[in-house]
Amino acid sequence: MSSALIELVILAAIALFLIIRLKGVLGTRDGFENDIMPVERPSPRDNMPFEVIEGGPDRDIVDHVPEGSDAAVALAQMKRVEPGFGVADFLQGSRAAYEMILMAFEKGDLEPVRPFLAPEVFAAFEGAVEERKARGLTVQAEFLGLRELTLTEASFDPASNEAEITVRFGAELISAARDAEGTLVEGDPKTPRKQRDSWTFARVMGSADPNWQLVATGG
Repeated sequence: MSSALIELVILAAIALFLIIRLKGVLGTRDGFENDIMPVERPSPRDNMPFEVIEGGPDRDIVDHVPEGSDAAVALAQMKRVEPGFGVADFLQGSRAAYEMILMAFEKGDLEPVRPFLAPEVFAAFEGAVEERKARGLTVQAEFLGLRELTLTEASFDPASNEAEITVRFGAELISAARDAEGTLVEGDPKTPRKQRDSWTFARVMGSADPNWQLVATGG
């Protein structure tokens, strides 16, 4: 074999070797590769900020006061300070407090309800009870039921976290007062009478004391 032929064989072998190595490095396009997709330009709508849609009004608030009212704003502030606070729960508690305090006053025994009365309210109630005692009157009283329970006002002081809520109560009860001789001087032991009161309760939201206090009364 001539030297020229040997040289040609060697060059062909080198070329084949390089082709095999190049193929191993780059691979082959066999139809299963994903085509390169063109980059889409964002539309003007894509650049618009997202619109945040909240879950609507708080039914626990707007079921009792008009949406957007001063009372609704105050109740929402109370909830932000104390997330566990609920308007419906408060009203149920005020219902029980009204009956308990009213009956304590009618029967002349205020000590069990003292923690729920602001000092000035306790003093006013106690003065009325002492006046009845001075006149020798005894009272027969029975709570028959509540006909109205309406949240009428609410306020909140962000500086002190003090909240006030006013509730109008409409009740039916029997109340009769007799003097020392047993003579009926006030009321009727057989006929129910209607009573309406507007009471304001106050509390510092977020405090450890869960009790609301009666701070003002009205008809």
